[in-house]
Amino acid sequence: MTTVRSSASSGIRSPDETIGLLDLVLKKTGTGYLVQSSSLETLLSGNLPSTLETLVTPDGDERVFGAPGAGLRELKQQVLSTGVSETTELDLPSPAGLLTFKIDLERITSGGGDAVLSVITDVSETRHRERVLKTLLRELSHRSKNLLAIIQGIATQTARQAFSLDSFLVKFRGRIQSLASSQDLVTESSWRGAFLFELVEKQVAPYWHGTTLPIAMTGINAHLSPNAALHIGLAMHELIVNSASHGALSIGMDGLSLACTETTAEDRTMLELVWAETLPVFREGAEGEEPGFARTVLERVVPIAIGGTARYASTPERVDYRLTIPAHEYEIITLTDE
Repeated sequence: MTTVRSSASSGIRSPDETIGLLDLVLKKTGTGYLVQSSSLETLLSGNLPSTLETLVTPDGDERVFGAPGAGLRELKQQVLSTGVSETTELDLPSPAGLLTFKIDLERITSGGGDAVLSVITDVSETRHRERVLKTLLRELSHRSKNLLAIIQGIATQTARQAFSLDSFLVKFRGRIQSLASSQDLVTESSWRGAFLFELVEKQVAPYWHGTTLPIAMTGINAHLSPNAALHIGLAMHELIVNSASHGALSIGMDGLSLACTETTAEDRTMLELVWAETLPVFREGAEGEEPGFARTVLERVVPIAIGGTARYASTPERVDYRLTIPAHEYEIITLTDE
């Protein structure tokens, strides 16, 4: 039991002032109270939120909480009978959202008889944060599993196509770094995704040290979903690495372009990415090149992962890659200057 002592130095000189101070403390902490007799008749109440004011009526528990209120009434009777304190939480739908109240029940003596004290605390905000956190953790777990699956697929396919351990390590590290660069953009956006052009800039940076971007990007700078950002980042990586090894970037040319336009196919709106690369006239042979996994990524892995289609074509003079992105994997955000 907590005893409140009054003194001249504290400025509290009467029980009424003490009660007023305690009521203020309860109000500041968002806590209300209800004292009921053994027959659950209300003896005293204070600081109840407007949504719970009906609790002071004889059938208040049921009127406020519905069927769960009957359980609250039984719990009060149990506390009165046994003297053992109990705690419960009840939810209450409201126009502002789901409200959650923590109710601590304790038997006390009031007016010479037993009574039950209900200390009612609004914990809606805390429970809401907990629910949001649980949702985020589930989403993080789901995304982590997807990311691990992608890494496992990269490792397996790279190993199948590699000519040697050194070749495997070079290819695998490059692809993991590509994935990490895309993941950085997704994480920085609080898992909302990444803008296409920024994604391409990230992917080309390790292979081009010029002051200007070697890829002419035109059209829509679409905002990609997290899933699309990771997989399209891998596609761009394969195209850029191939160019840096045997194509335009390998001799310092900037004959690369990426166009992004919105189109319609089969009554569905989607984006179409078109990568075009003009190849140097005199190129080194493809000795040591491992095209298998790159083509698998470009023609199968990426389109399947995002639900789109892809077409890759290579001739001695040119490389063309077309990828369609369904509407659920992107949005067009208009950026305005503030």
